[in-house]
Amino acid sequence: MVLDYEKSELLKNDYSIDEYKYLNLLAEKFPTVQSVCTEIINLESILNLPKGTEHFLTDIHGAYETFSHVLRNASGMVRKKIDAVYQYSLDEKTKRQLATLIYYPEEKLEIITKEEEDLDSWYSVTLLRLIEVARVAADKYTRSKVRKAMPEDFAYVIDELLNERNAKKDQYYNSIIKSIINVDRANYFIVAISKFIQRLLIDRLHIIGDIFDRGPHADRVMDAIQNHHSVDIQWGNHDILWMAAATGIRASIAGVIRISARYDNLATLEDAYGINLLPLATFALKAYAGDPCEAFIPVNTPPENLGSTQTKLTSKMHKAIMVLEMKLMGEIIRRSPEMYMDDRLLLDKIDYEKGIITIDGREMTLNDTNFPTIDPQNPYELTPEENDLAEKLRFSFLKCERLQRHVKTLFSRGSTFLTYNSNLLYHGCIPLDDNGDFKEVTIHGKKYKGKALCEQFDLISRRAYYNRERQDKRSRDRDYMWYLWSGADSPLYGKKKMATFERYFLSDKDAQYEASNMYYKLRDDKETCMRILEEFGLDPAKSHIVNGHVPVKVGKGESPVKAEGKLFVIDGGMSKPYQKVTGIAGYTLIYDSYSLILAEHAPFESRRNAIQEEIDIVSTRSMIERATDRILVGDTDSGRQIKTQIQDLNRLLDAYRKGVVKVKSA
Repeated sequence: MVLDYEKSELLKNDYSIDEYKYLNLLAEKFPTVQSVCTEIINLESILNLPKGTEHFLTDIHGAYETFSHVLRNASGMVRKKIDAVYQYSLDEKTKRQLATLIYYPEEKLEIITKEEEDLDSWYSVTLLRLIEVARVAADKYTRSKVRKAMPEDFAYVIDELLNERNAKKDQYYNSIIKSIINVDRANYFIVAISKFIQRLLIDRLHIIGDIFDRGPHADRVMDAIQNHHSVDIQWGNHDILWMAAATGIRASIAGVIRISARYDNLATLEDAYGINLLPLATFALKAYAGDPCEAFIPVNTPPENLGSTQTKLTSKMHKAIMVLEMKLMGEIIRRSPEMYMDDRLLLDKIDYEKGIITIDGREMTLNDTNFPTIDPQNPYELTPEENDLAEKLRFSFLKCERLQRHVKTLFSRGSTFLTYNSNLLYHGCIPLDDNGDFKEVTIHGKKYKGKALCEQFDLISRRAYYNRERQDKRSRDRDYMWYLWSGADSPLYGKKKMATFERYFLSDKDAQYEASNMYYKLRDDKETCMRILEEFGLDPAKSHIVNGHVPVKVGKGESPVKAEGKLFVIDGGMSKPYQKVTGIAGYTLIYDSYSLILAEHAPFESRRNAIQEEIDIVSTRSMIERATDRILVGDTDSGRQIKTQIQDLNRLLDAYRKGVVKVKSA
C-alpha cells in the first residue's frame, strides 16, 4: 500500500502509482544499484552484437528425414563453417566426414570406432577440430548466451575450450583433451559438442505451415519442434485440419482420415497416435463389401500391391470416410449460410437412379454410383452406424494424449501469422476481393478483413480448442475452425472451392478445377505486397512477406522471388509427392546479420546414405538481398524489447538514487 506522504513524493518525482508498483516488482529482481548498473551494461552490449541467424521452412508434410537433416546441417551452414576454418588445411573427404559427424554424431561414431585403428589419436584430432568449428559458430553471441546453449554435462569444459588458445595455455588446453579421452568420455563429448554446434547455427526457426499430411512422419516432426530451443509456427490449412480434429470436430476428423488413406498413411494415425481405426474398417467392410472402390485406391500404390488384401481394405475405408466427410461437411454448411459454401452441397445434386450430378447447370456422369449409406431423399442424414462410427472416432481423437500434446504445441508456438524482424510470415494468403482490396468476411455477424480477419480466425480457433470438452457440437467457433481448412475466404487456404467430391467421382477436369483467390494473381505485384505489409504494421520499404502453401514450379522456370523481392514463396516440395511438381526438394530462406539467402535443396536420398556414404543434401545458395551495414541485435524486434528493458532499468536506477524506491539489499 502506498502511504499519503509517498504519494506526494511520487508526484514530485514524476512517478505514477502504477509505475511505482512496477518498479518495486522490478527491484525484487535487481535489488541493488550495482545489480541494475550491471544489467544495463550487459543489455547495452548485447544491442551491438550481430543478429542471430533465422531459418524459414515451409510445407514439411511429414517428411521427417529431410526436415531432420536440414536442421542438422543448418541448411548447409555447418559445412560453410567447416570450410571457413579448414578451407585449405583439410581435404574434401575429411571435411565431409567431419560434417557428417556433426550431423549424426551417435550413428557416425558407431561406424568410426569400429574402423579406426588408432582411436585415441583420432579422438585428439577430431576434438580439436570440433572445438574450432564450435568457436566460429559461437563468435557472434555473448558468452552468457553461448553458456545457456551448452549441454549441461560438459558446459564447464566447453566453456574453457572455446577460449582462444595461446602458447601459455597450450599445456592446460591439451590436458583437457587428453583427460576427456582417458576417462572414456570422448564419444559423449563429441555428441554434446556436435549438437551444440547445430543449435548455435539456427538461432530462430520459422515454420510457415503444413507440418501434417502426405508424408509418413508428421508426429516425429512435431517431436522435433517440441524439443527445439526457439521456434514459431504459422498454421497451414493441413495443420488446422488436424487441430480441428483434435478439437473433436467430426468433419475434420473424417478429413484427416481420408487424406491419410489417400496417401496410404494410416499408420501415422494407428501406430504413431494410437487412433483406433478398427470401427472404420469393420464398417467399411460391411457397407462396401462388393465394391472395388477403384477411385479410392491409395495414390502411388505399386502395381504388385493393387490386388492385396490391405489395399482393398484401405480403399474401402477411404471411400467410407469420404462419404461420411461429405455428410458431416453438409451439416456445417447448411447451418452456416454466411460461409457461402452452398456450392459444396453436392449430395443433393445427384440423380441416384441415373448416376449423374448437376453442377452449375451442367449434367455430368459419375464414375462411381454405389452409395449404400446415402438416402436419396435425405442425403446428408447419417445412418445410425455412421453416427456411431463418427462418435467413436471423435472419442479416440479427443483422448489421444500424444496428438493433444502436439496440438497444444501448435497453439502455444503458433498463430495464423507472425511479424518478426520486418518480415510478415503466413502460410496461405491474405484474402483479396476481385478488385484487389482486402476481402470483407462476416464472422459471428461482424465484418473483418486483412489483419483483423487473421486475428479473428486465430482467436476463434483457440476458443474452439480450449472449449473442446463441451458437449455442444453445434458450436459456431468449431464451424469456423473447420472452415479454415477449405473455406473460400480462409487465409490458410485461398481457393474458391476444394473440389474433393469432383476429384473422386468425376473425370471432368474443368469440374475439378480450383480457382485461386485474387491474392495469387496479385502476389507478384509490388504495390499489392506493400499494401499488405502496411496493413500488418510493417514498413513496406524494408519489409518482406514469406509465404508457403503453393509449390513453386521450379522445373518450369517459376521463381520463388516475387514482387521485385518483396515476397518469397518457399514451398519447394520437401515432401516427395510434390517433387514432381517443383523439380526440387525444398527451400530454406536464411536471414543472417548480413543478408537474405535462399537455399534450394536437391532431394535427400536417405538417412542411411547420409551417415554411411556421407552424402549430404546438395544445396544451391542464392543471395537475395545484402545489407549495407551488418544488422545488429539493436535493429531487431528483440533489440526493441531490450531497449524497453534498459529504459525500465534506468527508471529504477533513478528511483533508487532519489530514494523513491528502497534498495532491497545491502
